[in-house]
Amino acid sequence: MIKSGVAFGTSGARGLATAMTDSVCYAYAKGFLQYLESIGELKRAGEQVAVGGDFRPSSDRVMEAVCRAADDMGYRAVNCGKVPSPAVALFGFENKIPSIMVTGSHIPDDRNGIKFNKPTGEVLKDDERGMSGQVVELDDALFAADGNFIQRAAGVSPAVQLQAARSSADKMSAARYSPVAGENYAMRYLNFFAHDVLHGVRIGVYQHSAVGRDVLVKIFSHLGAEVTPLGRSDKFIPVDTEAIRDVDVKLAHDWAATGKFDALVSADGDSDRPLVSDENGNWLRGDIAGILCAKFLGADSISAPVSCNTAVEKCGWFKEIRRTKIGSPFVVASMIQASAAGAKRVVGYEANGGFLLNSDIERDGKVLRALPTRDAVIVMLGILLLAKSQNKKISELAATLPARFTASDRIKNFATEKSAAILAKFNSGSEAADKIAIEKMFGEICGQVASLNRTDGLRIVFANEEIIHLRPSGNAPEFRCYSEAATEKRAREIVADALARIQE
Repeated sequence: MIKSGVAFGTSGARGLATAMTDSVCYAYAKGFLQYLESIGELKRAGEQVAVGGDFRPSSDRVMEAVCRAADDMGYRAVNCGKVPSPAVALFGFENKIPSIMVTGSHIPDDRNGIKFNKPTGEVLKDDERGMSGQVVELDDALFAADGNFIQRAAGVSPAVQLQAARSSADKMSAARYSPVAGENYAMRYLNFFAHDVLHGVRIGVYQHSAVGRDVLVKIFSHLGAEVTPLGRSDKFIPVDTEAIRDVDVKLAHDWAATGKFDALVSADGDSDRPLVSDENGNWLRGDIAGILCAKFLGADSISAPVSCNTAVEKCGWFKEIRRTKIGSPFVVASMIQASAAGAKRVVGYEANGGFLLNSDIERDGKVLRALPTRDAVIVMLGILLLAKSQNKKISELAATLPARFTASDRIKNFATEKSAAILAKFNSGSEAADKIAIEKMFGEICGQVASLNRTDGLRIVFANEEIIHLRPSGNAPEFRCYSEAATEKRAREIVADALARIQE
């Protein structure tokens, strides 16, 4: 891990594609499977391991390394193909097998990553420590001096029918629907919602290079919407749902200006994080989208990172709000605690739009099973159906929330050491001294400091209720800044000014 420079953390292993050699990817996969053996979640030879990937140029090669690691350990790699991350996770959870997704999510295509899921759920922080402590032995005969396979396989392992025992009902379901992960993921929604539930709704699907682009068109079309694919690309485009590119803002406005759409939807590279726009082409912030989806699902407990919009508390719609560190493992851990405490409809969401469902949802005699990993589709459907049920445009729906607006941006190629040094300036051990130091740097932007929160990075609440939240990225050499204010324009101004101060 240290020698390769391929870091491991909340989003799995990530690094430059050139650094993610076959031997590094093979070792990461082997370490994960060894860890599952050590905790008793893999017990016998021949068990399956689901593997999927996104459309990055390096994903096929990394998938091969992962599959070969599983096969060489005596397991059976199930090649799920190019499908969304939640589809691979769902496939694993439902069949009680590990799943591995090859994706760098929203980061540029010169990088890639590997995300791991246990048979029982996402990898949590304790699991990360257990995986990192594995001693992995590699067969030198497999790899050349550059770390890549001496002999490449003709292709990664073909998809196989699962051999795990199923109930009679499950066998019937398996016979009726394809076991392929992408198909199962689509049917999850097509079986739960009425076939015409989106009748009369006009949706533009911004496809770019999102791995779920065709699944989205299928789901919305089969639910009765009028669907128009837009912006399909053969080249990978790093769409980030938390730091939306100017070009994606313009595209949405241009498409909406035609008057043809009630909403636009899209997703990031591995299609676990959504983008949803209103009828004017304004992309909703991920935490606003999460609140609206939670409202649609009737959630009684919400877990969300400390960086998310405080409108979730101010709206008064929910019985319980739990604030966490940033990252889906922290959200999952919080949801587990909420369920254990007796909450019945437990959900979580992140500022990037990722939405997690920890409870089964029952409606009209049908059940939407829990999916405690980031999922884009439920957010899109939740917002569209909530707007339709209230006979509102999406802009009108968003306007029912308290007027709290968030923004975020980042400084790229910002060394971790520089990030640590900045935060250290405001962590003297004396809160009074820290407030003075903060006001010296940011006082001209937001005024007097009211309170500090160090749950994850440094979240500064000012006396005027404006917020600046500073933290290093957990998976890239970047420094992130989040803000909250009474208007969208003001939130953007705060982020721009704060980052400018940091770079002075």
